[in-house]
Amino acid sequence: MSVDSNGGGRRRAVKKRGGRRAGCLVVLVVLGLLAALAWVGLTKGVEWARDQFGDPEDYAGPGSGAVVIQVNSGDSATVIARTLKEADVVASVDAFRNIANSRADEAAKIQPGSYEMLKKMKAVDAFNLLVDPANASVNRVTVPEGLRVVDVLTLLGKKTDFNTKQYRRALSRLELPSYAELNAEGLPEGYLFPATYDLHPDDTPQTILQAMVDRWKRSADKLGLVDGAKKLGYTPHEVMTIASLVEAEGRGDDMPKIARVIYNRLENPGTAGTIGRLEIDATVNYALGRNLGVAISPSDLDVDSPYNTRRVTGLPPGPIEAPGDDAMAAALAPAAGDWYYYVTVDLRTGETKFASNYDEFLSYKAEFTRYCQTSDAC
Repeated sequence: MSVDSNGGGRRRAVKKRGGRRAGCLVVLVVLGLLAALAWVGLTKGVEWARDQFGDPEDYAGPGSGAVVIQVNSGDSATVIARTLKEADVVASVDAFRNIANSRADEAAKIQPGSYEMLKKMKAVDAFNLLVDPANASVNRVTVPEGLRVVDVLTLLGKKTDFNTKQYRRALSRLELPSYAELNAEGLPEGYLFPATYDLHPDDTPQTILQAMVDRWKRSADKLGLVDGAKKLGYTPHEVMTIASLVEAEGRGDDMPKIARVIYNRLENPGTAGTIGRLEIDATVNYALGRNLGVAISPSDLDVDSPYNTRRVTGLPPGPIEAPGDDAMAAALAPAAGDWYYYVTVDLRTGETKFASNYDEFLSYKAEFTRYCQTSDAC
């Protein structure tokens, strides 16, 4: 029994010694973990301090390779800095932004456009390149008011690297509002908004034409086309058609008056000597497929087309050209008046007179005839 007891005691003593070694190991592991955590914390703290108080990361420059950067209208210095960082032109957003903030007057003059730059440039070099307008490459195209879709496509074919056929194919892929109706030829007449567009290197015929539709949508929303048309008792497409007629026939302050003449004729057929027709010459030219401002002949009036408002009553099936903001606004807010006729009595100044009855119209027409006898503008 005593032998067993001593042996048991030795075994217990051995276990105690092993327990002490295990305890020391645990302490060492814990100390190691604490040291590692301290190192991580110190490293992160240094990084945080450097981020907060040190200079932002910057490339030494001068850079190499080539990359094209696009600066869009309205881009802030921060947006430009992010674009540069994503393209690896600058090492950090802050490196560029700090320079832009310290030279704010120059930064405000950075022009929209495409810039050919190097990768891994020093931020100040990138900034200096952007503030020089000579480095901006922009293909800017102005589409004036009053163009038909075929005219727009021809213009774009001359001003861009794409041809008219490519633009024509892209028309079928445009996203238009549900109420916008294509004409018999499948053209979105009236919905390619007249404005100045900055074209970018990665643009395609579809993106260019869609930008014109999107620009039109912004004007339509701003002017309240849908609600305004409903209040007038017309569809948005009908109001766009009226706006196109106003664009073709008037200018400036006369536009709301011309819109009123159109509404009066539509809503009061047979009044003041009218015969229920709009009788707008520009629609005859559209039906004939030619420039809307061309003088028409008696034989032109017989063209068989739903667009020929000399023969058909009511509105044509859709717009005859692209109206701008002023014409759209006039169609949505016509002037108050009882006019049923208008005559432009001076082609150079555009002076137009409005008549409430047929006799008054005839007197203005005679005035125009006398004008043409002494002017080569006719």
